[in-house]
Amino acid sequence: MFNIVLFQPEIPPNTGNIIRLCANTGSILHLVQPLGFGLGDRELRRAGLDYTDLTRVHVYPDLAACQAALGQARLFSIETSGRHSYSDCHFQPGDALCFGPETRGLPAEVLSDIPTERQLFIPMRPGNRSLNLSNAVALVVYEAWRQNGFA
Repeated sequence: MFNIVLFQPEIPPNTGNIIRLCANTGSILHLVQPLGFGLGDRELRRAGLDYTDLTRVHVYPDLAACQAALGQARLFSIETSGRHSYSDCHFQPGDALCFGPETRGLPAEVLSDIPTERQLFIPMRPGNRSLNLSNAVALVVYEAWRQNGFA
């Protein structure tokens, strides 16, 4: 249904949780290297439980290779610096939702290639830095899925 792109994820349990999320929503997970863990990491497997076999996971050496594989999918960034609330966006099946690494977010060179109308944020109270990565992905994926009738 949707493509989840994790750009250089660092924390294995977050990615494991997102694997479970993808299995339960029919989303495809795209991981852009370098990863802060190995795919055989115990913490990744533990968080993903037995959902790894139910999820399509692709790994790419860089974002350009990931974008080439995504083809014509609309790419959205979800960052604290986004221009529009994720809940105001109208998602379509096949859209790609890109999230940055837990400790530093998406770099400026990645954001500069995404149209400003596709640069999204999740509202938070002022002064707070960010949400947990797997929580942020869950919010956006479920909103996108809801908009499409949970089909």
